Amino acid sequence: MSLKNFVQISRKIVCVGRNYKEHAKELGNPLPQKPVIFLKPPSSYLVEGGGNIRLPPDRTSIDHEIELGVIIENKCSSIKPSEAEDYIGGFCLALDLTDRISQQEAKRGGLPWTLAKGFDTACPVSEFIPKTSVNNAENLQLQLIVNDKLVQNGFTKDMIFNIPYIISYISDYITLDRGDLILTGTPHGVGPITHGDQLNGKLFQTETNNILTQMCFTVE
Repeated sequence: MSLKNFVQISRKIVCVGRNYKEHAKELGNPLPQKPVIFLKPPSSYLVEGGGNIRLPPDRTSIDHEIELGVIIENKCSSIKPSEAEDYIGGFCLALDLTDRISQQEAKRGGLPWTLAKGFDTACPVSEFIPKTSVNNAENLQLQLIVNDKLVQNGFTKDMIFNIPYIISYISDYITLDRGDLILTGTPHGVGPITHGDQLNGKLFQTETNNILTQMCFTVE
């Protein structure tokens, strides 16, 4: 199956936390010495036209986090950073929606973040972007607009850990399969969403200011 249908073939969503300095600071977290890794289940995917974002019941603090997604082309395990480029099939824009209160409670108790990160529709994604359409994934601009207000505006060059290192690091512990999605972290500016909000994400090639993709989702 074509990677254009990565949502249908993806076996896992592997996420990197605290990968932008300013985002770590805004949440009061120390800068990581190695990537912070967690998972979202494939059931959390949401594609445009596939419905609205559904907030978990009785939760009042769901945050938006705009991120660059990397889609794996071929199965890989224990690869070097210098080999990582060969295993990238393409990219997407994604939202890592987060139940912040639940996450904070879990962190205080030393417990997993699964319910805070993995609820249904917690991973809205854009269309597939072929690798050949991206000149330099290390110099992209991500924007998120909520109800016509720009709330997140960041650049992939500001990542603490770059994409080849992330892929290599994950592959040392978890075999990556064709169609798997890696979320590479969010820039600063995260904040809450609520019922009726309109979320519009955009991804730009910085050198040309061309829009690589954009996506729009409504919070139910």
